Order: sequence, then structure tokens, then C-alpha cells
Amino acid sequence: MGNHTLNIFRGHLYAYLILLSGLCFGQVANILPYPNQIELLKGDFLLDQTTGIISGEESKGLAEDLHVYLQDVGVPVLQVKASKNIVFEKKPAFGREEYEINIQKNEVKLIASGATGWFYSIQTLKQLIPDNVNSSQGVVLKNMRIVDGPRFSWRAFMLDESRHFRGKEGVKVLLDEMARLKMNVFHWHLVDDQGWRVEIKKYPLLTQIGSTRSSTQVGPEKYDSPIQTGERHSGYYTQEEIREIVQYAAERQITVVPEIEMPGHASAAIASYSWLGASKEKIDVPTTFGVFYNVYDVSDPKVIQFLHDVLDEIMDLFPSEVIHIGGDEVKYDQWKESPSIQAYMAEQGLSTPAELQVHFTNNISAYLQSKGRRMMGWNEILGLNLHHYQDESDTQSDQELAKESVVHFWKGDLAMATEAASSDYDIVNSLHSNTYLNYAYRNIPLQMAYEYNPVPDGLQPQYHDKVIGLGCQMWTEWAPSKGQLHYQIFPRIAAYAEVGWTNMKQKDYTRFLSSLEVYSKGWEGRGIYFAPIPIAQSVEKSN
Repeated sequence: MGNHTLNIFRGHLYAYLILLSGLCFGQVANILPYPNQIELLKGDFLLDQTTGIISGEESKGLAEDLHVYLQDVGVPVLQVKASKNIVFEKKPAFGREEYEINIQKNEVKLIASGATGWFYSIQTLKQLIPDNVNSSQGVVLKNMRIVDGPRFSWRAFMLDESRHFRGKEGVKVLLDEMARLKMNVFHWHLVDDQGWRVEIKKYPLLTQIGSTRSSTQVGPEKYDSPIQTGERHSGYYTQEEIREIVQYAAERQITVVPEIEMPGHASAAIASYSWLGASKEKIDVPTTFGVFYNVYDVSDPKVIQFLHDVLDEIMDLFPSEVIHIGGDEVKYDQWKESPSIQAYMAEQGLSTPAELQVHFTNNISAYLQSKGRRMMGWNEILGLNLHHYQDESDTQSDQELAKESVVHFWKGDLAMATEAASSDYDIVNSLHSNTYLNYAYRNIPLQMAYEYNPVPDGLQPQYHDKVIGLGCQMWTEWAPSKGQLHYQIFPRIAAYAEVGWTNMKQKDYTRFLSSLEVYSKGWEGRGIYFAPIPIAQSVEKSN
């Protein structure tokens, strides 16, 4: 064989090997979020109607769910041991969210320490299988070994339902999409100025009055708009519905963390019971959006008892360790003008409104701690001045926030994050300029979302483990319809899912876009109205 012929042969062989490896890699390249360790092996596994599923008692329910899914996509596998099998295997040494998929010639092993890891292994396996399979031919899975687990333990999506109520079926759709992306915290913003959305049996007016506003601000000028819908907006979840949704989420390995705003963003509650407010004035549920002056009278024992009662019912509904109390954007004017609050501050040795807020927050934290729970709040709970409307003198504070608190950063700089981390607080980093889904794509384009790192640049390595994760937040003032809601969330939520799951060295935006093109076909099939990927990538800044 001459050199020329030999080189041609080598070239064809090389091209064939590249093609073969490309076919093999193509299956795993389409997985979102991308796995952290992949080893491609020789050979393949034919998944067809002669395949069996083997599980133990602990994994029986998940095995049944997988069986139903495979039937739906055209692979009616057996629920008994066969000549080749999908096997659920327990490995106690794995972390709760870790899993391994090992595909060999006659066996697919799904290995985990328990339900969460098995559930995530199934989400990955599903993405290796086309949505429509010829049942007579089955589907060929390339042999491979995936060993995977998340970068962060807190991978959250937040839905604001105070501004616009969705209903349980709309929430379940979002939970399903979170589960497919291995997101594990549904942060549910149920209480704010414009609506109270959860039934509290001891205080029925919260939903009889606080869940309804007479109209809603709309228009292109947004917060400055004089335009109103002129139509009532209302809705709330009964406690039975809350339990149903919490259970639905748990079945998908998602913890529901409720947010009950205090001491600010309290207008809907104060409209229901005027004695809750620092001014004691009767108000209506606001029909406009923005930051309001209405705050709880935190000096009144009756108000504190109200908050404890509400939290008691919330804790009965939500088994999550963490309870979010908001704590953001508290305007201090009514506290400064209230004689009873000023007297209380003097009695407690508190010099500024910021000290009063930290004092109040610590008392709420202690109450939650006494019930075996843990408080979380936006980073104003540290007593920081994040807003131009606050007087600098009002935000000076020598009060120290309870160490058990989870600090939810949404605004601030590296110095603030470093101070919190070095003071031993756990941090969830949801910096608004990088994670707010209600922001236009031109302001947070898809690549910017994908490249967000919850560990701030410059944070010293010894504090990195204090950043426990991130959240992406969907505030709904300007998203009244399902279509508008989905358009803002999708496809960016997939980028944030990979931020939370995939290690930095495994991330690649070009690969992510290719994966997203395939993944988004599932959204189309499920009726998700997502922003077209070219629009989602727009980087044009608004004037």
C-alpha cells in the first residue's frame, strides 16, 4: 500500500471514528443540566420491549414511574427481570443528590443512595431517549458511565404570586419543568402589598379582603403609568391546595420554601386588619406597584402574636426547614412617626430604624428556631442600606443578625457579600442584575444568565462554601398572562439550572446552546411559550 493510499485510508478511518464518537457524545451533549463526569465506553445497549426493570422496595415507585414514561414514548418495557435490564442499585456512600448511570451491553444501572439520586438519574436517562421511539425497533443507548452531583445545594426558582395569581395547575407546570432541570427549591412568594395568597384560618380577612384588589396598574410606562385595568384581580390558595402542591413538589424532589413578607410589603395584610399597621390607618389593597410605606407595628405585642400565629399555620403547611420572611425594602417613615414605636425603641435601647428591624428580625428568627426551623431573608435583614430613599442616619446599626439566618443577596457589592460570608452566614446569591427573570432579555441575555457565578469574583476561597447556591426570581408585576410569564422564564431557567448544577470546568456556552435547541423541542411539545433563542441571546441595551 502506497503512502498516498495509506494516508487516505487513515483519513477515512479517523473521520469514521470521529463520526462514531460524535454519535455517542451527541446523546450526552444534549443533557441539561450537563453532567459533571462522563466516560464514553465501547458498545451499546438496546432498550426495547424485551428490557426489564429491577428495583427494590425503596425504589419501587420510581421504577413504576419510569415504566409508565417508557410506555408513553414507545418502549413498553417489562416490569420483571429479563435478559437485559434497567437496575436500581443502592449505594449509601453517595450524597443525597448524587447518582451514577452505568450503561453496559445487557444492563443499565441507576445507582444512588436513595430517592433523590434515583430521581435525578431518571431525569438524565430520559434525555438520552427520544420522545418518540419505534416500539418494534427500540432505541440504542451508547454505553457510558455518568457520575454526577450538583455544584450547589440550593438551586431555586422563585414565583411571585402576590402581583398576579396563577392557580395550582399553572404552578404544577412550573414544578414539572424545575424537576426536569434538577432544580430543588421552589421559592413561593405568596404575600406582598398587592395580594395575600394563602389561607390563614385564624385570620380569615387576610383572604376575604387581602386577596383581592379592585384594579391593576398596566401600561408601557410601568411604575409611572396612570393606566388601570378597571377589573378586580383576586385569588388565593386554600390550605388543602397548599398541601397538594407541597406534596406534588416533594414527589419531584423539590422543597417548597414560602415567603411571608415582614415587616414591610405588608399592605394587603394591613388592608385586612388595620391594627397591624404602624399608622393604624385603614387602607385598601394597592392597585399600583412599587415600594409602599405601610409596615407592621413591631412594637405591638398583638401584632407580634399575629405574626407568630401566621407562621404557625405556615409551618404546619410547609415542612421546609427554611422559612423566608422577606425583610426587603422597608420604608422607615411610619416607624419614625409612631410614638409607640419610638417609645419601644427607647425601651429596647435601639437608636435607629435599622436597629429596630434587625431586633425584630432576630426575634422572628428565635421564634422559628424554637419550632425547629430556620429563617431566611433578603439581605436588608443585615441592617444594610441598599436604597437611595433611606436616610443614611436611619441605616446605622450595631445590632448583629442571628447567625442561623440564611442571607438572600439580591443587591449589594463584593464587600457586603464578603462581610456576610466572613461573619459565618450562609448565602444564597440572587443578584438582581444577573438573576431577575422579569428583566428584559436585552438586560440579562441568555449568555449572561449562563455565565453567572454565584460565588462573587474576588471572594476569598475560604468563604466559597458559605455560598450555598442561587435563585432565579420571576416578579410578576408586568406579566399578567401565562404567555408573558413563560416568555420571561424560558429559556433562561435552563441556564440558571446549569449554573446551579454543573461545575465551572464542565460548562461551555456553545455546547449549552446546542443542547438547548434539542431540549426546547420538549417545551414546544408541552405547550411552554418560550422566548426564541435568538431573541433570548439579544445583547442590545435599552436607551
